[in-house]
Amino acid sequence: MVEMAEEDDSFAAEVPAEVERIEALLERLKLSALLSGTHDAAGAIMTINARDGGTDANDWAEMLLRMYIQWANKNDYKIELIDRQDNEEAGINNATIAIRGPMAYGYLRGETGIHRLVRISPFNSEGKRQTSFAAVDVSPEINDSVEVEINEGDVREDTYRASGAGGQHVNKTDSAVRLTHEPTGIVVQCQNERSQHKNRATAWKMLRARMARIEEEKREAEEAAKYEQQAKTGFGSQIRNYFLHPDQRVKDARTKFQMGNFHAVLDGDIQGFLESTLRWRAGQPIEDDDE
Repeated sequence: MVEMAEEDDSFAAEVPAEVERIEALLERLKLSALLSGTHDAAGAIMTINARDGGTDANDWAEMLLRMYIQWANKNDYKIELIDRQDNEEAGINNATIAIRGPMAYGYLRGETGIHRLVRISPFNSEGKRQTSFAAVDVSPEINDSVEVEINEGDVREDTYRASGAGGQHVNKTDSAVRLTHEPTGIVVQCQNERSQHKNRATAWKMLRARMARIEEEKREAEEAAKYEQQAKTGFGSQIRNYFLHPDQRVKDARTKFQMGNFHAVLDGDIQGFLESTLRWRAGQPIEDDDE
């Protein structure tokens, strides 16, 4: 087109738009090349737990749950609620959802870690600033054909009565199931189904997902050690800050990518954060979005 534009001016006007289109296509190809992990194509099992911050943390955990559901809906992913425990005052103590669709785990795996919110507390009559924390954990939803080594003797099973919505039947029977993998301390639970059998099957599925992610992190750490690098994983580390006070912005602690529109982020506009994390893991440069 550039060569033809030298002979025919009518082509010159089309060149900038075509360059822009090709650059966008190239960026998509670069991004898809980063989604090449062992389980990146799988669905994602996401658990959100309220941490420090009292009722504000419970409310914050529910805000995060809504944020990820909004993102999933905008990208035509399917969502299944696996487990949810509401807090008596507001928000949730914890919740687990499955997000299914192309590369769901590949995009969301970098969301594992601590998310921090700073705002004027709606639960404080004095209108003081409150800092709240919620932990996000993301594991791949692996199918039965993937081998995951778990010694059943290492797993303790507890049953208990489900809480929350579900009708009289749920509250009268010990239908909820909690599994504890004692060597690692991993705990998973499911109470969403009326049937204890179904809850047990789902809990085992969650446990296999968590164990698969641990194996994946071990491989990444071993690979990083070969090149004397620091493995870019870290459940338990603070990964993102969300500010509603004194100014509105959301900033990733790892990639430094940030957005100035807090409410857009909480409405599911998190693709920029997901993509910047993919590039950060691959050692690529990252641009801020200050809009």
